Amino acid sequence: MTKVDSFRGRTVLMFSHVAGMVDMVALPLWVGVLVQHYKFDPQQAGGLVTLFLIAIVLASITLAPRFDRLPRRWMATMGYAITAVAFFAASKSVAFPVLALLHFVGGLGVGCGLSITHGVIGRSSNPHRLFAMAQFALGVFAVLFFGGVPKLMATNGGQTLFLVFAVLMVIAVIATGLSFPVGETRSTEMQAHHDASKIPSAAWFAIAGVLLLALNQAMMFSFVERIGVDHQFGQERVNMVLVAVGFINLLPAVMAVGMQRMLSAKTVGLVAPILQAALAMTITQAETFEVYAAAASVYVFVMIFTHVFLFGLIAKLDPSGRAAASTPAMNMTGSAIGPFLGGTLVVGFGYTAIGYAIVVIGLIVLFCVSRIKVAADSTVDPMRRAVPI
Repeated sequence: MTKVDSFRGRTVLMFSHVAGMVDMVALPLWVGVLVQHYKFDPQQAGGLVTLFLIAIVLASITLAPRFDRLPRRWMATMGYAITAVAFFAASKSVAFPVLALLHFVGGLGVGCGLSITHGVIGRSSNPHRLFAMAQFALGVFAVLFFGGVPKLMATNGGQTLFLVFAVLMVIAVIATGLSFPVGETRSTEMQAHHDASKIPSAAWFAIAGVLLLALNQAMMFSFVERIGVDHQFGQERVNMVLVAVGFINLLPAVMAVGMQRMLSAKTVGLVAPILQAALAMTITQAETFEVYAAAASVYVFVMIFTHVFLFGLIAKLDPSGRAAASTPAMNMTGSAIGPFLGGTLVVGFGYTAIGYAIVVIGLIVLFCVSRIKVAADSTVDPMRRAVPI
């Protein structure tokens, strides 16, 4: 039996995380392919991706409460197998209704596999470190993805994107089917103080914080490229910023591991919305390229770094893994709502409205995170309180 904290177990979980989070990497290219190759209008293209994200959320909120009672290896393998078939079929289809169904089915499969994966990571001996490793793997994949896939598409057509997705899911199927970790390594002390019938209220405050931070992330980053171009900074220079973002995003997971014992998760959670708001206001109102580039290049960094800390906190507050298993729902809800909300604000009030909206949402995040310590005092035993939260 593969153990969670063995080399094989961690490697499988990293592969599974990358496969499940592929939309976070491929979203700009995904929408572009649907518009350019499949000839859909932007609303239809965005709608297909939104269907995929909604399906992930539905699968996650359905499975997460039942995580500790599910056959984990079988569920993860089955989920990615379903998505592999859906993406392969999508590479052979051009009709919008068919692609809509395939996107929804594929999202359900990914939501299943990713929820199980994050729940198991939450049951590891050090969820903070293992989730950071998975995020770093995703960053490496992003660099490789943008370095190779556009060239493959230029040679073989836009449907190549879905074939690449399908191959990635097949790799996840093989990895999870052969060695998905099923052992549990959380300490008996942590389990002894856990009420199996209820997720602690402190965990819910942390979950709300992650969801809202993800909403701010999606709302701002969806329009970073357009803001730069519309501010007359030049398409080529804006593209250089996006390339820089990919490399910079390799750093936050590594830094989060190194600073695990130096920083409190609560402190990181309180600082994050302030940084998001400051950077968003800078990006939307920058008058020079240098200011815009500096703020845009580190915007995603804030979310990745903070998410590692809050994931570790959520896993400690709920050792059952159920709250950690809801991570896809937290992320994808924000990813699904953010672009639509941001676009609505831009149409009605201009780009600066995004910055002000992020300030308002950030205040709600501050409230949620500030409540974590108060609620946690009644749910975390003294030994666990000694670990900074």
